[in-house]
Amino acid sequence: MLDPITRSIRKYAPSRNSSKENLDRFIPNRSATKFDYVLEGGWRQKPNSEFDSPRKQAYQQQLRKVFNLENSRIFAYKNKPPTPVSLYPEDDYSVVQPSKPVKPCQRNIPQTADRTLDAPQLLDDYYVNLLDWGSNNVLAIALENTVYLWSVDTSSVSELLTVDEDTGPVTSVSWVSDGCHIAVGFHNSHIQLWDATAMKLLRTLTGHQARVGSLAWNRHILTSGSTDCSIINNDVRVRDHIVDTYQGHRGQICGLKWSNSGQKLASGGNDNLVYIWDRAMTSTRTQWLHRFEDHRAAVRALAWCPFQSNMLASGGGGADGCIKFWNTDTGACLNSVNSGSQVCSLLWSKTDRELLSSHGFPQNQLTLWKYPSMTKMTELSGHQSRVLFTTQSPDGCTVASAAGADDETLRFWKVFGDPEKAKTADRKASEPFAHFSRITKIR
Repeated sequence: MLDPITRSIRKYAPSRNSSKENLDRFIPNRSATKFDYVLEGGWRQKPNSEFDSPRKQAYQQQLRKVFNLENSRIFAYKNKPPTPVSLYPEDDYSVVQPSKPVKPCQRNIPQTADRTLDAPQLLDDYYVNLLDWGSNNVLAIALENTVYLWSVDTSSVSELLTVDEDTGPVTSVSWVSDGCHIAVGFHNSHIQLWDATAMKLLRTLTGHQARVGSLAWNRHILTSGSTDCSIINNDVRVRDHIVDTYQGHRGQICGLKWSNSGQKLASGGNDNLVYIWDRAMTSTRTQWLHRFEDHRAAVRALAWCPFQSNMLASGGGGADGCIKFWNTDTGACLNSVNSGSQVCSLLWSKTDRELLSSHGFPQNQLTLWKYPSMTKMTELSGHQSRVLFTTQSPDGCTVASAAGADDETLRFWKVFGDPEKAKTADRKASEPFAHFSRITKIR
């Protein structure tokens, strides 16, 4: 004899052998459901209420047994359903949003200059090169008509030379790798060679027709670039010093850099061009090896990569603002990065794959890049005018920067890492004046 509850359940419950069609046809009696009571929270009433009586609880328990749902919570009511998990972004179903990148661990880079010196009357001229750091740890800086030597070891300063208005201002300075001799270019197109130890003028080189804004040494060869658009290789050991002349630029030369091997010369000019010259070509064959035309402004910033001998980095002026990387064997552009402002100079780290660039308006900052990803590692601020001049210490760890106009300061930044690591790099100092005793005071 079945009790009333069991008879009621078996009346509507399908048998275990019934088809799916019969299950789908089961329709509960909705008229008996108190929907208003459910919506108002009636299911949460105490068990002694009329709607949640012991009879009702027994009915639900028996129902679970019949449908094998003893351990299921399908009949349990909650305040609100669980929050659905979306498999796709809400805004765009075609793009999967990337996870937030993890910030890479970086070494500590001081954000302020280690030392700041006044540099009054420093020319604010994009086409001259007025700062260089010698291997003797002495920094040369040209302030209008005078060249000063500042010893980093002793913090002492000395005046190397001062010229009159007819000769000056000074437009370029460049140390020889021995740290004892220095070349100085002038507005009147002349170049002077000085013994910085004896503070003595050795000789004067001529050959250009306008001011000499760029100088670069390659052992005993001094390469000079001028506003007259010409590039001259000067052998300082001999009386007839002009051994090669490179013609190709249609604007003044504002950047010169020899490769680490001394076989290739990179030149940048106001014509927005970069040329690669091969030293193996004789004076009768001064045709360029490559000509890069991708920049849209003057190219002053040039830097050969220390760990990839055939790669050159170049930076364009205000209308360009791009840093480009070139394979000088094939002439291909490897990469181009828009820095957002005028690129004034470029320096590679000697120990790590990092590149430092200096910039003009609007931030007048120095930017340290990680190569080859070219992600910004840090930006160094402090100058009030465009950072036209930068040079690197002999150990490769400190960078000196100078800016003219409203700034007129020389700042030192410890940006390139550990000096002990830099000592592993071999620095072979040449002696370009080894035979200079045969020529004394040639004017």
